[in-house]
Amino acid sequence: MDRKQYCVKLSVQPSRGLVDEKFIVLVQNVSPGFQMTIHALHKCEDGHSYEAFAHYTANATGTVNVSEDPSLGGTYSGVEQMGLLWSLRPVPGSKPGLRLRKVNVQTPMEVTISVYQGHQTEGFMDQVPLVGVLVERWYMAPRVRRIPITENGLTATLFLPSGLGPFPGLLDLWGGEGKLIEYRAALLASHGIACLTLDYLTPEITMETGKMVDSQYIETAYRVLEQHPQVLGSRIAMLGLSLGASVTLKMAVYSQVMKLRCVVCISGSHVQPIDGFLEELLNFCRINSETKTRINEEDQVIYHDLLLPIPTDPALKVDVGRLQCPLLLVVGEDDQNWPAYESAIDMKEMMEKAGNSHLLTVLSYPNAGHLIEPPYTPHTRATAFLSVTSVKKVMALWGGETVAHSRAQEDAWRKTLAFLRENLYGSSNCGF
Repeated sequence: MDRKQYCVKLSVQPSRGLVDEKFIVLVQNVSPGFQMTIHALHKCEDGHSYEAFAHYTANATGTVNVSEDPSLGGTYSGVEQMGLLWSLRPVPGSKPGLRLRKVNVQTPMEVTISVYQGHQTEGFMDQVPLVGVLVERWYMAPRVRRIPITENGLTATLFLPSGLGPFPGLLDLWGGEGKLIEYRAALLASHGIACLTLDYLTPEITMETGKMVDSQYIETAYRVLEQHPQVLGSRIAMLGLSLGASVTLKMAVYSQVMKLRCVVCISGSHVQPIDGFLEELLNFCRINSETKTRINEEDQVIYHDLLLPIPTDPALKVDVGRLQCPLLLVVGEDDQNWPAYESAIDMKEMMEKAGNSHLLTVLSYPNAGHLIEPPYTPHTRATAFLSVTSVKKVMALWGGETVAHSRAQEDAWRKTLAFLRENLYGSSNCGF
């Protein structure tokens, strides 16, 4: 294509939006039948770069609309409106085991969308694109407030939605790596829920004393949320992923302090010693790991069997038959890290026997893995992982097939928001 004859036009709308918001990528003013590669590039906060690309052919009007036209190849194929995001992968030459995660939610995830001539698969950094647009993807909507919480020995961050409130609340717990992870909480606050994300594995108090926290630490976080003037104290939910789901289930069933409106467990299990708390649970996992950890031919560690077979001993699993609030289980059927699928089956059976299965909703996704994240988060089948009980990183296998996993993330997020809306507002018609 002669650059002098054509001035390629590229638009991405909206160019600034939330990470779970779809955009429309439109290329115009090229010749009919023109072959192009549309490329996405993101440099994350740790300095590593990720890319995705797709091959397109312009229609009779000299246009490509990514939301309508099929990709003929690249990191995804077919009609995939958000493929340029969910198929992002580390650029060639990157170290293995990377996982794309936002750390500072007060800045956007910046993605450069560019158009290159021809159907290309490599060498993008060595070329000058025909046109490029910078896109901002935010976890925090405008006027969402971020408030660090250190009172009462907590290591947490509270995100308050824009507006006067009061708002329903949610306590957000992540998994076995520890740290204070904020991006999901910020996004939930962007949808109208006051969200407190809590570091319960590596909080400052544990770093100072060397002791794991007990259930009172979780209850303290709940009280902080419950008593906040901009939170509806009678409308609080809890969400946990992986190990966070273990803690969430235990608190939902056994805590005398926490009166939860509903519970969401992503890639979790009810299997754990009922006596004790974190230390006992982690010891239980550590002992099982000696005989039940597997390593595949790619030297990836598979923790899936740690809690299997599902025990019949009631002292080794949360009695979900006692649960008194709605429970949403989100399960990837190709989870290689945790027996979430097997656990969901057993929890369903337990609740049916107890007569409270009407409280249970299960979202089970074939070919989805362990790390079911907000929509359009790039799928990573295996990454470097350091649990709080380990002294060195391993390459953990999470599972999942990229397209199926990405579909699951989008569907699960939409249904999770609907579940929270219904149970925290009391009506699925209340928007947030």
